Amino acid sequence: MKWIDSHCHLDFEVFSDQRADIIRRAGELGIEKIVIPGVMAEHWERIRSICREWPSVLVSSYGLHPCFLESHEEAHLEQLDQWLGEHRPAAVGEIGLDFFIEDYDEDRQMHFFREQVRLAKPHKLPILVHCRKGQDLCLKVFRELNYDQGGFMHAYSGSLQQAERCLEFGFKLGIGGAATYERSRKLHRIIRKLPLDSFVMETDAPDIPPCFARDEPNTPLNIPKIAGYICEHTGREVAELAQATTENVREQLKLAR
Repeated sequence: MKWIDSHCHLDFEVFSDQRADIIRRAGELGIEKIVIPGVMAEHWERIRSICREWPSVLVSSYGLHPCFLESHEEAHLEQLDQWLGEHRPAAVGEIGLDFFIEDYDEDRQMHFFREQVRLAKPHKLPILVHCRKGQDLCLKVFRELNYDQGGFMHAYSGSLQQAERCLEFGFKLGIGGAATYERSRKLHRIIRKLPLDSFVMETDAPDIPPCFARDEPNTPLNIPKIAGYICEHTGREVAELAQATTENVREQLKLAR
């Protein structure tokens, strides 16, 4: 079986001493590609360098994450526009809205999110969306900007109705470690209800560890076992999940086979 980890922060320093080993072992497990999203401007060059070192496996994306607002400057939006044109990543991201964190600034989050969605359109790139407690506002932005490039709703946590709206805008829903927990019944119902062409696999490594490794940094190596737990909870077949989610990533990001 072949897999793609559609959201993994493999550039983070926690992986510095084990990055090469993780990539090697991931290949042995059938993990063909790993998508690395950028969260702030100062990380973009690091991501670009790492992806150039393993070009057949690693896939770059550049963006300004809503949880790092204190690091973002208005000039970074212009810089992002230049990066997208010069370096042609697979997507724009990780971008979005997070109203779960303390003392969030909704207006500033909305500004950076809206402007990055706006930038993705002329570059004809999909977006990797981080969204907690803001699904309806994300959908509002997509509608107002007539956004039609699709992308991934990372670590999907909304309702079934909101999921269906995301699919109408061309998005796929990211599922990973959170879906391995017995308590994630709402997410399990969504996975059972929607067709498999609605989903992509992800880890968000080193974050969102699965139930079987909850006290450890998450890694792409957990993807096959995460899939097994998801299938146990939802009645899906592992081979079908692997085939569908891998093809979904390839299609959305226009990745070569």
